[in-house]
Amino acid sequence: MRIVLQRVLEASVQIEGKVYAEIEKGLLIFIGIEVTDSQEDIQWLSNKLCNMRIFNDENNIMNRSVKQINGEILVVSQFTLQASIKKGNRPSYTKAANPEIALPLYETFVAQLQKDLQANIRTGVFGADMKISLVNDGPITICMDSKNRT
Repeated sequence: MRIVLQRVLEASVQIEGKVYAEIEKGLLIFIGIEVTDSQEDIQWLSNKLCNMRIFNDENNIMNRSVKQINGEILVVSQFTLQASIKKGNRPSYTKAANPEIALPLYETFVAQLQKDLQANIRTGVFGADMKISLVNDGPITICMDSKNRT
């Protein structure tokens, strides 16, 4: 699984011109699911995301997690994170899982985040054409790949 997370002051998803989901201070997470992803990838990423210290403490040092600040999370599926650009100018998406595999893993990832954070997780709609708005805080943007843990 590949994730791009952004620390945000606010973020929202619009579908067909209407706000579908929105959050205030917290994390906007884009997730791309690979054919070989598993429950182990989900658990590792969820633990990292809930405990990663990227929010400022009282001394303005990034020393608090989204869990510690009671931040919100918005998860958006994005198969293009699995793009390969090794050949030519057109990205290849052969590593991206098809919807029959990706959707259950996406739903399991969201459920794992809810369990680990003990909070409601907002989402986009898997496979929909979405418009994402955000106010990046910092800016803080981090890329993670569950296949590169060391």
